[in-house]
Amino acid sequence: MTALLPRLQVRDLHTRLLQGGGPLPLVRGVSFDLFDGQTLALVGESGSGKSLTALSLMRLLARNARWECSGQALLTDAQGQQHDMLQVSDEHMRQLRGHQIAMIFQEPMTCLNPVLPVGEQIAESVRLHLGLNAAAARAQALRALEQVEMPAARQRLDEYPHQLSGGMRQRVMIAMAMVCEPRVLIADEPTTALDVTIQAQILALMSRLQKDTGMSMLFITHNLGVVAHHAERVAVMYAGQVVEQAGVHELFAKPAHPYTQGLLACLPGRARQLARQSGQAVALQDIPGQAPAMNRLGSGCSFAERCSVSLPACQQQAPPWLGTPAHARLCHLKGQP
Repeated sequence: MTALLPRLQVRDLHTRLLQGGGPLPLVRGVSFDLFDGQTLALVGESGSGKSLTALSLMRLLARNARWECSGQALLTDAQGQQHDMLQVSDEHMRQLRGHQIAMIFQEPMTCLNPVLPVGEQIAESVRLHLGLNAAAARAQALRALEQVEMPAARQRLDEYPHQLSGGMRQRVMIAMAMVCEPRVLIADEPTTALDVTIQAQILALMSRLQKDTGMSMLFITHNLGVVAHHAERVAVMYAGQVVEQAGVHELFAKPAHPYTQGLLACLPGRARQLARQSGQAVALQDIPGQAPAMNRLGSGCSFAERCSVSLPACQQQAPPWLGTPAHARLCHLKGQP
């Protein structure tokens, strides 16, 4: 039997900022698979390279800088044909982007056009990718707003972004991403700028849309509570690298990389759990130090300076991948779970 192809297969993705002092590595050898209907969470501290990984895949890196991307990013379309998004032409990528793969950006107010009604911004994608006329595209935009449970959706079609609340703008962003029914959705911290109540509504909405459409989702976040409830697999990033990958339940139960262990130890819920187990109060922990500057990375493990169990080899040699494909870690410590 032929193995099922991942909808998105990323292999050895590198993104470098080209500058006078030489290329600056910002994304370093990221690899992962995203299968049908699956949610893969990409987690890590701010500055770990999560958003840059997504922008590299979408080929939406800032135009005021020079970039170099290498590796493979194979997107499988509805007909089973694979497209290497890092190699196809700009025109080909424009056909894929918004249709086969779409992205919800972190801050909707900076991503929506302030001088166009939101209905026109949604309809533009429909006209481009589905070839519908203006009236049919507007009708499709209305259905998209209704699908994301926008209050008074017909009225909102002709309103501008500044007339909408933060939660409404985020619903517009989701409608824009979903209107052409993409096979893969990248959600870059879609609830960061929202209050807790609206966050819960948006996350529930995205889960429902995923079940209704069967899309796959790459969910970028630093909120481990969201990961626990909305992802099947987790890839943990640090200093531009994926350092651990596992199923969500296994990662929370048996984190293998010291950085992942440190992240989970920072959770108030984990401190309460340890307190119940030990019968003593347990202080909320943190990870000492800070992530290394990307222009000063050494030859060893990038987490070695902050790691409480580092070995001499950690300072001198790049760590190998250990474990199994189901639960792998980038680490010298063979005795970890």
